[in-house]
Amino acid sequence: MESLLALAFDNLSSYDGGKIKKGVKQVEGVLASMCLAPSTSSSKPNPNRSPRKHKRNVSSLANSSDLDGASSSSTTDQQQGSQNKSLNQLADDPAFREFFKTQEGFQYNIATHLLDTLERLVARGQDGQYDLLIVSVMDILQGVLLLHPPSKKLFAREQTMNLVLDLIEPVNCPAIQSSSLSVLIISLIDVPENNRCFEALDGLLAVSSLLDTLPSRSVGQKLIEVIYVWLMPETPSIPRAGGRDSVPGLLQRSPSKLPGVFARNNGDKKRENAGAEGDSTLSVEEKAEMLKGYMEDVDEFVVDLKRNPPFEGVVV
Repeated sequence: MESLLALAFDNLSSYDGGKIKKGVKQVEGVLASMCLAPSTSSSKPNPNRSPRKHKRNVSSLANSSDLDGASSSSTTDQQQGSQNKSLNQLADDPAFREFFKTQEGFQYNIATHLLDTLERLVARGQDGQYDLLIVSVMDILQGVLLLHPPSKKLFAREQTMNLVLDLIEPVNCPAIQSSSLSVLIISLIDVPENNRCFEALDGLLAVSSLLDTLPSRSVGQKLIEVIYVWLMPETPSIPRAGGRDSVPGLLQRSPSKLPGVFARNNGDKKRENAGAEGDSTLSVEEKAEMLKGYMEDVDEFVVDLKRNPPFEGVVV
């Protein structure tokens, strides 16, 4: 697995869009090999049946000309002949155990490499030429964070949280906003440090302001989800990185400065100087009072949250 990831990371670190997309597909292939079980319906081939021609499963996003030519047929064919593994199957899978072990160190941590790639794409793609790649990276990042929850600690860093908040701004296309909001939602669940960083970087202001712009339906739904997830009772489910001597590199790396594209010109001190808040937690009532400074009808959110708690009984 290490050799496969090393090859993918080499492509992800490239400045060539085609190689980056290839690296994303390679990471996707590693994840698919663990999460997808061989189809039970597939039996011996029928000699009387004519060969089936496989078509590429191309999403509407992938039709853009700037990313044409990169092949995804191998991953698509694997997905067509496979089904999702259950959580019990995944937990008992030696391949998944090996994957989880590799993610505990800095060298092979997929989320770290995807975030580094994302920063370069955003810095270089100011004309929108890398929009589809950004969406692809964010989509894979969502899966990685769900498969390896400790990687969510990376979002307690100002650099990483700032990157996500920049990508939800209206200057970006709805596809980037939606995928970035999905990553933000996952990062906030059960990690109080990430919530404190989100607050310190004026994430509430960013989300509430974006709601006021009447975004697309998909983006609007994601924004509401962010509010609900942030309001949820905080119960840290991930141990602090400082207490894990076995992973000295992961989540303790000093963040480098973002490129100038992220520089703020509005004098916003909060987003420039977010301090470490530790893993202190806030109650739903405390967060509701905080949210009232940015939105109306906060009490309705709280009532609905208590009546229909999201992810009840599910560990994310």
